[in-house]
Amino acid sequence: MSERRSRRAVEERLAQALERRVGVPAARLARDATFESLGLDSEEAVEIAGELEAWLGRPVPATVLYDNPTIAAVAEELGGGGGDAEGPRRRRSRPAGATDPVALVGIGCRFPGGDGPDEFWELLRDGRDAVREPPTEREALRDGGRPSRRGAFLDGVDRFDAAFFGISPREAAEMDPQQRLLLEVAWEALEDGGIPASALAGEPVGVFVGVSGADYFDLLMSAAGGPGRYAATGGATSLVPNRLSYALDLRGPSVAVDTACSSSLVAVHLACQALRTGDCDLALAGGVNLVLRPEPSEALERLGMLSDGGRCRPFDDDADGFVRGEGAGVVVLKRLADARADGDPVYALVRGSAVGSDGRSNGVLAPNGKAQAALLRGAYERAGVDPAAVSYVEAHGVGAPLGDAVEANALGAVLAPGRTLDAPCAFGSVKGNIGHLESAAGIASVVKVALALRERRLPPSIGTERLHRAIAADSLPLELQREPAEWKADEPVAGVSAFGFGGTGAHAVLQGVAG
Repeated sequence: MSERRSRRAVEERLAQALERRVGVPAARLARDATFESLGLDSEEAVEIAGELEAWLGRPVPATVLYDNPTIAAVAEELGGGGGDAEGPRRRRSRPAGATDPVALVGIGCRFPGGDGPDEFWELLRDGRDAVREPPTEREALRDGGRPSRRGAFLDGVDRFDAAFFGISPREAAEMDPQQRLLLEVAWEALEDGGIPASALAGEPVGVFVGVSGADYFDLLMSAAGGPGRYAATGGATSLVPNRLSYALDLRGPSVAVDTACSSSLVAVHLACQALRTGDCDLALAGGVNLVLRPEPSEALERLGMLSDGGRCRPFDDDADGFVRGEGAGVVVLKRLADARADGDPVYALVRGSAVGSDGRSNGVLAPNGKAQAALLRGAYERAGVDPAAVSYVEAHGVGAPLGDAVEANALGAVLAPGRTLDAPCAFGSVKGNIGHLESAAGIASVVKVALALRERRLPPSIGTERLHRAIAADSLPLELQREPAEWKADEPVAGVSAFGFGGTGAHAVLQGVAG
């Protein structure tokens, strides 16, 4: 005979069943801890479902502990009148138009020399260089102090508050620090935007993350005794965004993006598309990169891509490659109408963006100026912005002599119509400050521009003494932003570029908000 039980009664019964299996007293079991974090396996979960069915006297799905992965969730499902049978709750009635702006309402970041948006802005404003020797605890990266192994590194990437995110110490030890870092930075981005993470549980929130390095997975595979229980999920790059969606119970798209150095800007592009089509109501977009093994640096060095002098010198005539950098950045994005309805402060608007490939160029790693120009024109067309209205471009600018020259000349060609040489567009690259963050490079550029739009100040682009001779400086309406300057416009417009070494490029158009 079926009997209706209260939510409290279901909680107590379930806690008792768990106590017998995981050895934790029922009174000490956190009602919001996941069953996985308590060490419950699939067979035990099915057994408990059967016990609850017999106790309630009515059918209980064998998967009830998976569909509702905490004591509180199961109690709500079985004793609170049923859960959310329709899945994610849609807060908004319709998606935005294909060309409607997207509002950037929150920023979280850990960049070399700048922990958080305010510290990062100070680094940019002051024109400081965060490149240095690898930290002493990463001895394998140091290679005798060779300048080419210098980089822009983060400290403390081994530290993580696993309990805060409901992750067991054993699993945390086998989680790629890129997963752990993204969890922390995304949480900080939501805090910056005044959005409680708990309010997003079950909501159609998208996560789009640029990630390409798998150094930690290689370390796990080569560990003494072989990989552990959590190595597969802990080391997979695909799990970087999925881990965040899981931890916060986000129900929108959860996508890892790997287009090499353009990954995180492509992630921003995809996030904006998802907001405009209604795939999600809020999006977290960004990228992460850590340098944990020496072999990738050795491979890049053999390709001639790393700087012998140990510095990124964007667009400089003596540039000889880049230095590798680490970091993570996440931006919180909403449809503009939703941000206004919610009363959110807005850093900047993403007016539009485009993604494309170089196609066939003079080698798979060689840039294609015509393809880059077409990409830029497409981005401004989608944004509904005349390129002549752009007053600053945050370029890719890694310090590769050929690549930088191709980029600058393509940029100048697109920006030239309707512009005179005595009213040039400023440009620069954050890589002079923090090196090349690879899969996180694009989001570092977006954050730099968003902060500059908020402050109405253009920070200096450092590391360049003399423009490369292959850049047609006398005929292009471009001027390197060498000194800090006021950004004189009510709603200034900026471009942000990122190009992957396999040919995938992205360009986003950002605009400041008046007042």
